Amino acid sequence: MTRWILFGLLGGVAVACAAPSMPEPSEGRVIYMKNCAQCHGATGKGDGPWAGSYDPPPADLTQLERGGAFPKAHVLSVIDGYDRTGLPGQDMPEFGLLLEGETVPVDTGDGVLTPTPRPLAALMVYLESLQAQ
Repeated sequence: MTRWILFGLLGGVAVACAAPSMPEPSEGRVIYMKNCAQCHGATGKGDGPWAGSYDPPPADLTQLERGGAFPKAHVLSVIDGYDRTGLPGQDMPEFGLLLEGETVPVDTGDGVLTPTPRPLAALMVYLESLQAQ
């Protein structure tokens, strides 16, 4: 019996080690600086070097949190181009490369873990970290 308990524990450790973990904000920051800072600015306030050429200007990404909750599902759908309904201008490009590679489980607030491409999840985590600024 002890042998089966030991195998069960070792199996659980192997599964835990194999499961991908959520990215840290620093991983998302690298993606943000490469793809988003030109328009949204280095600090996310919508004041990047290209911001003046857009009407309306790029969004202030430090103000996405509504009612104390960060809108993960909405942010992911805007970044990946799935939902841009009602966005004036709709000039934000789609970022196909963010939709490639390993996936991580993301709970967007409904309690369901959705496989999400790691770069997209990393960018979302970084944008969520900007809300405290």
